[in-house]
Amino acid sequence: MNTVEPILLTPGPLTTSRRTRQAMMVDWGSWDERFNQLTASLCEQLLGIINGATSHHCVPLQGSGTFAVEAAIGTLVPRDGKVLVLINGAYGKRLAKICNVLGRSFSTLETAENEAISAAEVDHLLQADAHITHVALIHCETSTGLLNPLADIAHVVAQHGKRLIIDAMSSFGALPIDARQVPFDALIAASGKCLEGVPGMGFVLVRKASLATAAGNSNSLAMDLFDQHSYMAKTGQWRFTPPTHVVAALHEALLQYDEEGGLPARHQRYVNNCRVLLDGMANIGLRSFLPAAIQAPIIVTFHAPKDPRYRFKEFYERVKAKGFILYPGKLTQVETFRVGCIGHLNQTDMQAAVAAIAHTLKELEVHDI
Repeated sequence: MNTVEPILLTPGPLTTSRRTRQAMMVDWGSWDERFNQLTASLCEQLLGIINGATSHHCVPLQGSGTFAVEAAIGTLVPRDGKVLVLINGAYGKRLAKICNVLGRSFSTLETAENEAISAAEVDHLLQADAHITHVALIHCETSTGLLNPLADIAHVVAQHGKRLIIDAMSSFGALPIDARQVPFDALIAASGKCLEGVPGMGFVLVRKASLATAAGNSNSLAMDLFDQHSYMAKTGQWRFTPPTHVVAALHEALLQYDEEGGLPARHQRYVNNCRVLLDGMANIGLRSFLPAAIQAPIIVTFHAPKDPRYRFKEFYERVKAKGFILYPGKLTQVETFRVGCIGHLNQTDMQAAVAAIAHTLKELEVHDI
Protein backbone atom coordinates (compact mmCIF):
# COMPACT_ATOMS: atom_id res chain seq x y z
CA MET A 1 0.00 0.00 0.00
CA ASN A 2 2.94 2.37 0.51
CA THR A 3 3.37 5.10 -2.07
CA VAL A 4 6.23 7.50 -2.64
CA GLU A 5 3.95 10.50 -2.39
CA PRO A 6 0.87 10.14 -0.15
CA ILE A 7 -2.47 10.50 -1.88
CA LEU A 8 -4.38 13.49 -0.51
CA LEU A 9 -7.90 12.47 0.44
CA THR A 10 -8.70 16.07 1.28
CA PRO A 11 -10.86 18.82 -0.26
CA GLY A 12 -7.81 20.82 -1.38
CA PRO A 13 -4.94 20.99 -1.70
CA LEU A 14 -5.38 17.71 -3.47
CA THR A 15 -3.47 15.17 -5.51
CA THR A 16 -2.54 16.58 -8.91
CA SER A 17 -1.31 14.94 -12.08
CA ARG A 18 2.33 14.82 -13.11
CA ARG A 19 1.50 17.04 -16.10
CA THR A 20 0.04 19.70 -13.83
CA ARG A 21 3.09 19.67 -11.56
CA GLN A 22 5.41 19.71 -14.57
CA ALA A 23 3.74 22.89 -15.83
CA MET A 24 5.19 24.73 -12.83
CA MET A 25 8.76 24.05 -13.93
CA VAL A 26 8.79 27.13 -16.18
CA ASP A 27 9.42 30.66 -14.89
CA TRP A 28 7.12 33.26 -16.44
CA GLY A 29 7.50 37.01 -16.73
CA SER A 30 4.40 38.61 -15.29
CA TRP A 31 4.19 41.17 -18.13
CA ASP A 32 5.15 38.72 -20.84
CA GLU A 33 2.62 38.51 -23.67
CA ARG A 34 2.63 34.71 -23.56
CA PHE A 35 1.72 34.76 -19.88
CA ASN A 36 -1.06 37.28 -20.52
CA GLN A 37 -2.43 34.92 -23.17
CA LEU A 38 -2.30 32.10 -20.62
CA THR A 39 -4.41 34.14 -18.20
CA ALA A 40 -6.91 35.12 -20.91
CA SER A 41 -7.21 31.52 -22.08
CA LEU A 42 -7.94 30.07 -18.65
CA CYS A 43 -10.49 32.82 -17.91
CA GLU A 44 -12.26 31.94 -21.15
CA GLN A 45 -12.27 28.26 -20.20
CA LEU A 46 -13.61 28.97 -16.70
CA LEU A 47 -16.50 31.00 -18.11
CA GLY A 48 -17.19 28.19 -20.56
CA ILE A 49 -17.77 25.72 -17.72
CA ILE A 50 -20.85 27.72 -16.63
CA ASN A 51 -21.87 28.84 -20.15
CA GLY A 52 -21.32 32.38 -18.90
CA ALA A 53 -19.21 34.07 -21.58
CA THR A 54 -21.95 36.47 -22.65
CA SER A 55 -23.29 37.30 -19.18
CA HIS A 56 -20.31 37.18 -16.82
CA HIS A 57 -16.70 38.28 -16.46
CA CYS A 58 -13.99 36.07 -14.99
CA VAL A 59 -11.89 38.01 -12.48
CA PRO A 60 -8.88 36.04 -11.18
CA LEU A 61 -7.30 36.98 -7.88
CA GLN A 62 -4.08 36.09 -6.10
CA GLY A 63 -4.53 34.04 -2.92
CA SER A 64 -6.70 31.27 -1.56
CA GLY A 65 -10.38 30.82 -2.22
CA THR A 66 -11.27 32.76 0.92
CA PHE A 67 -9.46 35.80 -0.53
CA ALA A 68 -11.81 35.63 -3.51
CA VAL A 69 -14.90 35.22 -1.31
CA GLU A 70 -13.95 38.28 0.71
CA ALA A 71 -13.20 40.20 -2.49
CA ALA A 72 -16.60 39.32 -3.95
CA ILE A 73 -18.54 40.42 -0.89
CA GLY A 74 -16.47 43.56 -0.46
CA THR A 75 -16.79 44.56 -4.11
CA LEU A 76 -20.35 43.58 -4.95
CA VAL A 77 -22.22 44.42 -1.75
CA PRO A 78 -22.55 48.22 -1.36
CA ARG A 79 -21.53 49.62 1.99
CA ASP A 80 -25.19 50.25 2.77
CA GLY A 81 -26.26 46.81 1.53
CA LYS A 82 -27.38 43.86 3.63
CA VAL A 83 -26.53 40.20 3.17
CA LEU A 84 -28.64 37.20 4.16
CA VAL A 85 -26.02 34.55 4.95
CA LEU A 86 -27.19 30.93 4.68
CA ILE A 87 -25.36 28.71 7.17
CA ASN A 88 -25.22 24.96 7.73
CA GLY A 89 -21.52 24.52 8.40
CA ALA A 90 -18.17 26.14 9.08
CA TYR A 91 -17.85 27.86 5.72
CA GLY A 92 -21.24 29.51 5.99
CA LYS A 93 -20.12 30.84 9.36
CA ARG A 94 -16.98 32.14 7.67
CA LEU A 95 -19.16 34.07 5.20
CA ALA A 96 -20.89 35.75 8.13
CA LYS A 97 -17.53 36.58 9.71
CA ILE A 98 -16.35 38.15 6.44
CA CYS A 99 -19.46 40.34 6.33
CA ASN A 100 -18.82 41.38 9.92
CA VAL A 101 -15.15 42.23 9.32
CA LEU A 102 -16.01 44.20 6.17
CA GLY A 103 -18.67 46.16 8.01
CA ARG A 104 -21.53 44.88 5.85
CA SER A 105 -24.88 44.53 7.54
CA PHE A 106 -26.08 40.92 7.57
CA SER A 107 -28.58 38.49 8.98
CA THR A 108 -28.37 34.72 9.03
CA LEU A 109 -30.44 31.63 8.37
CA GLU A 110 -28.77 28.75 10.17
CA THR A 111 -29.79 25.10 10.06
CA ALA A 112 -28.26 21.90 11.44
CA GLU A 113 -25.02 20.63 9.90
CA ASN A 114 -26.85 17.65 8.39
CA GLU A 115 -29.78 19.64 7.01
CA ALA A 116 -29.92 21.42 3.64
CA ILE A 117 -30.96 25.05 3.45
CA SER A 118 -34.67 25.41 2.67
CA ALA A 119 -35.59 27.59 -0.30
CA ALA A 120 -39.00 28.12 1.30
CA GLU A 121 -37.38 29.52 4.42
CA VAL A 122 -35.21 31.83 2.31
CA ASP A 123 -38.40 33.01 0.59
CA HIS A 124 -40.00 33.72 3.98
CA LEU A 125 -37.01 35.75 5.22
CA LEU A 126 -36.78 37.79 2.03
CA GLN A 127 -40.47 38.64 2.34
CA ALA A 128 -39.94 39.71 5.95
CA ASP A 129 -36.89 41.95 5.43
CA ALA A 130 -36.89 44.43 2.55
CA HIS A 131 -33.43 45.71 3.55
CA ILE A 132 -31.73 42.54 2.30
CA THR A 133 -29.93 43.20 -0.99
CA HIS A 134 -27.84 40.05 -1.36
CA VAL A 135 -27.97 36.38 -0.37
CA ALA A 136 -24.76 34.40 0.21
CA LEU A 137 -24.78 30.60 -0.09
CA ILE A 138 -22.26 27.78 0.21
CA HIS A 139 -23.14 25.38 -2.62
CA CYS A 140 -21.26 22.38 -1.21
CA GLU A 141 -20.48 22.81 2.48
CA THR A 142 -16.97 21.41 2.73
CA SER A 143 -17.12 20.89 6.48
CA THR A 144 -19.46 17.92 5.87
CA GLY A 145 -19.89 17.39 2.12
CA LEU A 146 -23.49 18.62 2.20
CA LEU A 147 -25.02 19.79 -1.09
CA ASN A 148 -27.44 22.72 -0.81
CA PRO A 149 -30.28 23.16 -3.37
CA LEU A 150 -28.67 25.92 -5.41
CA ALA A 151 -31.17 26.13 -8.26
CA ASP A 152 -34.19 26.37 -5.96
CA ILE A 153 -32.59 29.03 -3.80
CA ALA A 154 -31.33 30.99 -6.80
CA HIS A 155 -34.81 31.24 -8.30
CA VAL A 156 -36.33 32.38 -5.01
CA VAL A 157 -33.66 35.07 -4.68
CA ALA A 158 -34.27 36.21 -8.26
CA GLN A 159 -38.04 36.35 -7.74
CA HIS A 160 -37.46 38.85 -4.93
CA GLY A 161 -35.14 40.94 -7.08
CA LYS A 162 -32.18 40.23 -4.83
CA ARG A 163 -28.65 39.20 -5.83
CA LEU A 164 -27.02 35.86 -5.15
CA ILE A 165 -23.37 35.28 -4.27
CA ILE A 166 -22.36 31.60 -4.47
CA ASP A 167 -19.35 30.10 -2.75
CA ALA A 168 -18.82 27.17 -5.15
CA MET A 169 -15.35 26.41 -3.89
CA SER A 170 -15.89 22.66 -3.56
CA SER A 171 -18.36 22.17 -6.39
CA PHE A 172 -17.21 24.23 -9.37
CA GLY A 173 -16.05 22.06 -12.24
CA ALA A 174 -17.60 18.87 -10.87
CA LEU A 175 -21.25 19.74 -10.19
CA PRO A 176 -23.27 21.38 -12.98
CA ILE A 177 -24.04 25.10 -12.69
CA ASP A 178 -25.38 26.81 -15.82
CA ALA A 179 -25.46 30.62 -15.78
CA ARG A 180 -28.18 30.55 -18.45
CA GLN A 181 -30.52 28.70 -16.09
CA VAL A 182 -29.36 29.61 -12.56
CA PRO A 183 -29.40 33.37 -11.89
CA PHE A 184 -26.49 34.66 -9.81
CA ASP A 185 -24.38 37.78 -9.41
CA ALA A 186 -21.18 35.98 -8.52
CA LEU A 187 -19.80 32.47 -8.33
CA ILE A 188 -16.53 32.01 -6.47
CA ALA A 189 -14.08 29.12 -6.76
CA ALA A 190 -10.35 28.43 -6.75
CA SER A 191 -7.57 26.66 -8.60
CA GLY A 192 -6.90 23.88 -6.11
CA LYS A 193 -10.25 22.10 -5.93
CA CYS A 194 -12.25 20.15 -8.53
CA LEU A 195 -10.27 21.61 -11.44
CA GLU A 196 -7.27 19.73 -9.96
CA GLY A 197 -4.85 22.62 -10.13
CA VAL A 198 -2.63 23.77 -7.26
CA PRO A 199 -3.66 26.29 -4.57
CA GLY A 200 -2.90 29.97 -4.93
CA MET A 201 -5.49 31.52 -7.25
CA GLY A 202 -9.13 32.29 -6.60
CA PHE A 203 -11.54 33.59 -9.20
CA VAL A 204 -14.95 35.20 -9.32
CA LEU A 205 -17.35 34.71 -12.21
CA VAL A 206 -19.32 37.92 -11.83
CA ARG A 207 -22.30 39.27 -13.72
CA LYS A 208 -21.11 42.00 -16.07
CA ALA A 209 -23.87 44.45 -15.17
CA SER A 210 -23.24 44.03 -11.45
CA LEU A 211 -19.49 44.54 -11.73
CA ALA A 212 -20.03 47.65 -13.83
CA THR A 213 -21.82 49.36 -10.92
CA ALA A 214 -19.39 48.21 -8.20
CA ALA A 215 -16.81 51.02 -8.38
CA GLY A 216 -15.99 52.39 -4.93
CA ASN A 217 -17.67 49.61 -2.93
CA SER A 218 -14.49 47.88 -1.82
CA ASN A 219 -12.52 49.19 1.14
CA SER A 220 -9.51 47.14 0.02
CA LEU A 221 -7.03 48.02 -2.69
CA ALA A 222 -5.72 44.50 -3.33
CA MET A 223 -9.13 42.80 -3.30
CA ASP A 224 -11.13 45.27 -5.36
CA LEU A 225 -12.54 43.13 -8.17
CA PHE A 226 -13.76 46.19 -10.06
CA ASP A 227 -10.22 47.59 -10.25
CA GLN A 228 -8.74 44.18 -10.95
CA HIS A 229 -11.04 43.63 -13.92
CA SER A 230 -10.71 47.18 -15.23
CA TYR A 231 -6.92 46.96 -15.25
CA MET A 232 -6.91 43.53 -16.88
CA ALA A 233 -9.39 44.63 -19.54
CA LYS A 234 -7.16 47.59 -20.46
CA THR A 235 -3.74 45.92 -20.27
CA GLY A 236 -4.21 42.14 -20.29
CA GLN A 237 -2.08 42.09 -17.14
CA TRP A 238 -2.64 41.50 -13.44
CA ARG A 239 -2.54 44.66 -11.29
CA PHE A 240 -0.02 43.15 -8.85
CA THR A 241 2.43 40.26 -9.05
CA PRO A 242 0.46 37.24 -10.30
CA PRO A 243 0.91 33.66 -9.07
CA THR A 244 2.55 32.75 -12.38
CA HIS A 245 3.30 29.10 -11.61
CA VAL A 246 -0.19 28.55 -10.24
CA VAL A 247 -1.73 30.07 -13.39
CA ALA A 248 0.42 27.84 -15.60
CA ALA A 249 -0.56 24.76 -13.58
CA LEU A 250 -4.25 25.62 -13.75
CA HIS A 251 -4.04 26.19 -17.49
CA GLU A 252 -2.51 22.73 -17.89
CA ALA A 253 -5.10 21.21 -15.54
CA LEU A 254 -7.88 22.72 -17.65
CA LEU A 255 -6.42 21.14 -20.79
CA GLN A 256 -6.62 17.77 -19.03
CA TYR A 257 -10.13 18.60 -17.83
CA ASP A 258 -11.25 18.99 -21.44
CA GLU A 259 -9.37 15.87 -22.53
CA GLU A 260 -11.14 13.86 -19.83
CA GLY A 261 -14.52 14.99 -21.15
CA GLY A 262 -15.18 18.17 -19.19
CA LEU A 263 -17.68 18.46 -16.37
CA PRO A 264 -19.75 15.31 -17.11
CA ALA A 265 -16.65 13.10 -17.00
CA ARG A 266 -15.18 14.83 -13.94
CA HIS A 267 -18.50 14.54 -12.15
CA GLN A 268 -18.85 10.85 -12.99
CA ARG A 269 -15.33 10.02 -11.81
CA TYR A 270 -15.99 11.69 -8.48
CA VAL A 271 -19.38 9.96 -8.18
CA ASN A 272 -17.64 6.62 -8.76
CA ASN A 273 -14.97 7.47 -6.19
CA CYS A 274 -17.61 8.43 -3.66
CA ARG A 275 -19.64 5.27 -4.23
CA VAL A 276 -16.58 3.04 -3.75
CA LEU A 277 -15.70 4.95 -0.59
CA LEU A 278 -19.18 4.80 0.94
CA ASP A 279 -19.64 1.12 0.14
CA GLY A 280 -16.20 0.18 1.41
CA MET A 281 -16.49 2.13 4.65
CA ALA A 282 -19.96 0.68 5.27
CA ASN A 283 -18.44 -2.79 4.96
CA ILE A 284 -15.95 -1.84 7.68
CA GLY A 285 -18.81 -0.55 9.82
CA LEU A 286 -18.03 3.17 9.56
CA ARG A 287 -21.16 5.33 9.21
CA SER A 288 -21.39 8.45 7.07
CA PHE A 289 -22.73 11.59 8.72
CA LEU A 290 -25.06 12.82 5.98
CA PRO A 291 -28.18 11.30 4.42
CA ALA A 292 -27.52 10.11 0.88
CA ALA A 293 -29.95 12.67 -0.61
CA ILE A 294 -27.74 15.63 0.35
CA GLN A 295 -24.30 13.98 0.09
CA ALA A 296 -22.16 15.58 -2.62
CA PRO A 297 -19.49 13.40 -4.29
CA ILE A 298 -16.75 15.74 -3.06
CA ILE A 299 -15.90 14.88 0.53
CA VAL A 300 -17.57 12.48 2.97
CA THR A 301 -17.79 12.92 6.72
CA PHE A 302 -17.71 9.73 8.81
CA HIS A 303 -18.58 9.21 12.45
CA ALA A 304 -15.46 8.37 14.42
CA PRO A 305 -15.33 4.91 16.00
CA LYS A 306 -16.74 4.80 19.54
CA ASP A 307 -13.92 2.55 20.75
CA PRO A 308 -11.79 4.36 23.40
CA ARG A 309 -8.67 3.03 21.66
CA TYR A 310 -9.45 5.28 18.69
CA ARG A 311 -7.47 8.52 18.63
CA PHE A 312 -7.61 10.54 15.44
CA LYS A 313 -3.98 11.67 15.55
CA GLU A 314 -2.61 8.12 15.74
CA PHE A 315 -5.19 6.88 13.25
CA TYR A 316 -4.19 9.68 10.86
CA GLU A 317 -0.46 8.98 11.15
CA ARG A 318 -0.86 5.27 10.55
CA VAL A 319 -3.08 5.78 7.51
CA LYS A 320 -0.58 8.34 6.23
CA ALA A 321 2.23 5.80 6.60
CA LYS A 322 0.20 3.56 4.29
CA GLY A 323 0.07 6.32 1.67
CA PHE A 324 -3.14 8.29 2.33
CA ILE A 325 -3.73 11.63 4.03
CA LEU A 326 -7.15 12.09 5.62
CA TYR A 327 -8.84 15.22 6.94
CA PRO A 328 -10.01 15.86 10.50
CA GLY A 329 -13.65 16.49 11.25
CA LYS A 330 -14.98 20.04 11.43
CA LEU A 331 -18.16 19.51 13.44
CA THR A 332 -18.68 20.95 16.89
CA GLN A 333 -21.05 18.39 18.42
CA VAL A 334 -19.98 15.05 16.92
CA GLU A 335 -16.51 13.51 16.58
CA THR A 336 -15.87 12.78 12.92
CA PHE A 337 -13.21 12.58 10.25
CA ARG A 338 -13.42 13.35 6.54
CA VAL A 339 -12.30 11.60 3.37
CA GLY A 340 -12.15 13.45 0.05
CA CYS A 341 -13.22 11.97 -3.28
CA ILE A 342 -11.67 14.64 -5.49
CA GLY A 343 -8.28 15.09 -7.10
CA HIS A 344 -6.33 13.02 -9.61
CA LEU A 345 -7.80 9.79 -8.19
CA ASN A 346 -9.86 6.87 -9.40
CA GLN A 347 -11.81 3.94 -7.97
CA THR A 348 -8.66 1.85 -7.52
CA ASP A 349 -7.17 4.56 -5.34
CA MET A 350 -10.34 4.70 -3.25
CA GLN A 351 -10.36 0.92 -2.81
CA ALA A 352 -6.75 1.08 -1.62
CA ALA A 353 -7.63 3.89 0.79
CA VAL A 354 -10.47 1.87 2.32
CA ALA A 355 -8.12 -1.10 2.70
CA ALA A 356 -5.57 1.13 4.44
CA ILE A 357 -8.22 2.44 6.84
CA ALA A 358 -9.47 -1.08 7.60
CA HIS A 359 -5.94 -2.33 8.21
CA THR A 360 -5.18 0.62 10.49
CA LEU A 361 -8.26 0.04 12.63
CA LYS A 362 -7.23 -3.59 12.96
CA GLU A 363 -3.70 -2.58 13.99
CA LEU A 364 -5.12 -0.23 16.61
CA GLU A 365 -7.48 -2.98 17.84
CA VAL A 366 -10.42 -0.65 17.35
CA HIS A 367 -13.41 -2.96 17.40
CA ASP A 368 -16.31 -0.79 18.55
CA ILE A 369 -17.00 1.06 15.32
